[in-house]
Amino acid sequence: MENQFSASQEQIIGALVYSIIFLVLVTLGLILFFYYSRKKIIEKEVEKVNIKLDHQKKILQTTIKVQEKERSRIAQDLHDAISSKLNVVSLTTNVLLDDVSINSEQKEALNHILDITTRTLESARKIAHELMPPILDKFGLKVALEELFDEFTSNTSIKINHNIDSLDHLEKSNELHLFRIAQELINNALRHGKADVLQMELKKENDSLILTFKDNGVGFNIHKNKKKSGIGLQNIKSRVAILNGQLFVESSKKTGSIFTINCQPYG
Repeated sequence: MENQFSASQEQIIGALVYSIIFLVLVTLGLILFFYYSRKKIIEKEVEKVNIKLDHQKKILQTTIKVQEKERSRIAQDLHDAISSKLNVVSLTTNVLLDDVSINSEQKEALNHILDITTRTLESARKIAHELMPPILDKFGLKVALEELFDEFTSNTSIKINHNIDSLDHLEKSNELHLFRIAQELINNALRHGKADVLQMELKKENDSLILTFKDNGVGFNIHKNKKKSGIGLQNIKSRVAILNGQLFVESSKKTGSIFTINCQPYG
C-alpha cells in the first residue's frame, strides 16, 4: 500500500515537473515570438523613417539646387540688364558734364545723377557678388572664403581669425554649400549674436571635413532653438545634411556660440 502511494506521489511530482517545464517552454516561446515580432515591426518602422529621410534629403537637394540656379539667374540679370544700362547712364552723364554750355544748376543735377548711378552700380555689383561669387568658381573655396572675410572686416571693427586648408578634388556644388554655410554663420553671428570677434577653421581629415566656427556674441538658448530654428539655421542644417554631415552647437551668454560641422563631401 505504501509502495502504491509512493509511486502515485512520484507520478504526481513528475507530472508537475513536466507541466512546469511545458509552461516555461511555452512562456519562452511566446517571449521569443513577441520579441522577434516587435523587432520586425521596429525594423519596418526604421526602414520607413529612412525612406522618408532620403525623400526629404532629395527634396532639400532639389530645393537648394533650384535656389542656387535662381540666384545665378538674378546675378546675371543684375550684371547684364541693370548694370549695363546704368553704365550707359553714367557714360551719357559724363558726356553731358563735358558740355561747356550747361549752367551750374544743370551741372549740379548731372553730378547728382552721376553720384546716384555710381552708388547704385556698386550696390548692384555687391548684390550680384553675394548671390553668386565669381571668385569661387575661378579660384576655389579657400580664396573665396578669404575674400568673404575681407569684405566683412574692411572698414569695420569686426575681426575674423581664420585657418582654411587648401581643399583639392572637392566638387563645385559642395564648395558652394560650404561657402553658403560660412556666409550664413557670419551673418547670424553679426546680426543676431552681436559679435565682433569671429574664428573659423576648416580642415581636412582623411575623407572628412571639419568646420569649426566660434563667436564672442550674446549666445542663445539651444533647447529653445531646437524647437523653433530660424531660417538661417535651417538653411545651414539643410546644407549640412546634403554634405552627409552632422552639426553640433554649443552656446552660452558668457562664451558666445560654437558651431562644429563634421561632413563627408567626398563620399
